[in-house]
Amino acid sequence: MKVLFLEPFFGGSHQDFATGFAAHSRHDITLKTLPPSSWKWRMRGAALAFLQKINDIAAYDLVFATDMMNVADFLALAGPSRPPLVLYFHENQLSYPLSSREKKRAPDVGLGFINITSALAADQVLFNSAFHLDAFAKASRKLIKQMPAPRPSQMVDRILQKSRVVYPGCWFPAEKVSVTTDSSDPPLVIWNHRWEYDKQPEVFFRVLDRLRDKGVPFSLAVMGEQYARYPEVFDRAKQIFRDQIKVFGYVPDRAAYHAWLARGSVVVSTAIQENFGISVVEAVRFGCFPLLPQRLSYPEIMPEKFHPDILYQSENQLVEKLAYHLLHPKAVQPLQKALKDHVQQFSWKIMGPQYDNLLESLIACLDIPVHLRYR
Repeated sequence: MKVLFLEPFFGGSHQDFATGFAAHSRHDITLKTLPPSSWKWRMRGAALAFLQKINDIAAYDLVFATDMMNVADFLALAGPSRPPLVLYFHENQLSYPLSSREKKRAPDVGLGFINITSALAADQVLFNSAFHLDAFAKASRKLIKQMPAPRPSQMVDRILQKSRVVYPGCWFPAEKVSVTTDSSDPPLVIWNHRWEYDKQPEVFFRVLDRLRDKGVPFSLAVMGEQYARYPEVFDRAKQIFRDQIKVFGYVPDRAAYHAWLARGSVVVSTAIQENFGISVVEAVRFGCFPLLPQRLSYPEIMPEKFHPDILYQSENQLVEKLAYHLLHPKAVQPLQKALKDHVQQFSWKIMGPQYDNLLESLIACLDIPVHLRYR
């Protein structure tokens, strides 16, 4: 098939997903993107920008778009010759937690409605976890209840009928990553999340400060993508933990990033928003032991039998579990090996064919004229 992949926010996990899909699909993928900035404008205007970039939309068998685009606008303006469209949700603006600044303003419900109408207009809707699908449905129903009558109460059910969960693929190198470590160094704690409020970095650094006060030794790798504006706690942490820090800042080179993960002992998340958790899965694949909050997508993507070891319910619990791991790193090595094997299922080499088969079955099931299939 000829697939037109539209990514309005080509950065971070969105970029990784788009390039991973294109690299591992057996289909002919044409990738069109917009820069990863001004995301609210992207949601409102990406459809117009992409239509200017497309010469002949009828030349494609399928359009694959992601959530930061107004799909209803795109399909209306693309005309009757447009192919079927699949919408993939990395995140949604209905259940995404507001920042402290945003809480002081009136909520912009229009962005949430773009997600709803986009899902309603798409031919197939994909979510990156069951947690995300459920959160979207609950938040959509809550917003619709706030509308004046008559309310489109059946809209969410119509979306759910054409929705399914497909986990994203992850980049895992085929060859083993070799690293050299100094045996005198204490265990390396990994932070490889976006430098954003929804990852709660202030909680993470507060936990590390408590461990340091207890005399628990550790070294620190603070990575993850950051933008021009980021939480001030990172600047303070750079000074407070200057003796523990091994790397501080985004590592754009994938091989170098993987090498740091391979040196890591434990990866920690304190997030209040995570619909899948690519950064955690990547770290676990390279041998890091995960300590994760008992919420969001984490209980779903990690084996249930290991939940008592890897999930925590409070900050105090995280302090206790992280201290134990740092003081007894060999105690969890069998679990590390089992978790490393578990997350292999998310490799693009495995997920790529699953996406290809899904898109082919979609084309086969939709009422599409034969002459438009597999030209």
